[in-house]
Amino acid sequence: MAWYKKIKEQISKSQGKKSVQVPQGLYTKCKSCSAVLYNKDLDQNLKVCPTCGYHNQLSSLERLYLTVDSGSFVELDEKLVSTNPLGFPDYEAKIAKSQEKTKMNDAVVTGFCKINGEPACIAIMEFQFMGGSMGIAVGEKITRAIEAAMEKKCGMIIISASGGARMQEGIFSLMQMAKISAALARLGEFGLPYLSILTDATTGGVAASFAMLGDLNIAEPAAMIGFAGPRVIEQIIRQKLPKGFQRSEFLLDHGFVDVIIPRSELKSSIGKFLKLLRK
Repeated sequence: MAWYKKIKEQISKSQGKKSVQVPQGLYTKCKSCSAVLYNKDLDQNLKVCPTCGYHNQLSSLERLYLTVDSGSFVELDEKLVSTNPLGFPDYEAKIAKSQEKTKMNDAVVTGFCKINGEPACIAIMEFQFMGGSMGIAVGEKITRAIEAAMEKKCGMIIISASGGARMQEGIFSLMQMAKISAALARLGEFGLPYLSILTDATTGGVAASFAMLGDLNIAEPAAMIGFAGPRVIEQIIRQKLPKGFQRSEFLLDHGFVDVIIPRSELKSSIGKFLKLLRK
């Protein structure tokens, strides 16, 4: 897990400074209720606002720590990266910038793990890497993880956080929708479970393909889930959308997700579902 080591190397504390100013980044304003939250308390609460329950985004590394059993994760295809098949201007520079920001090679990390003792393959998308967009490398890594689940005869978990297919790779990124969906169909033929975890935000081609194909589609509270954004839809249909449209609760009421589970209960619930569906 070289990417994890790179993150640890970036964490340092300044020493020898005599400034009496209040350090930056001690507090955060909740995006939902505007409550001022002490960052240390927010982190201890799994980045869930204790006032209103708003679930802030997590990095893929944070998701990994919160979801899998300690010491059980073995990463797959760590060095797989996207190229620039269409010669899109400045694309390499944008990838390099995201790699520097996230310390990851692309917008997903995949591997073997155990969750509450249950073996599984897992793919966790990283929204901070170009909006979690799905290109060739992301599609290939997720497909290989699904194939590894079939080989190991274990369940598959995908935690989605994405703006959709990556426009810089054009049709090559759109092809990943079909490729991953076909791999999931083969997983189902093997009788192995697929749990789809939808977080804020899961949109575009990811929402239109594998994110909604789970044996169980599990959403975090108030997550934005849909193909196009509400503002785009309102402009097209020239109508005001219902309150809470495309949020987890709205989708649950209309049968698009199976259950909403708060972050504090997610790991234990995934473990139970894996055990139940495996039988």
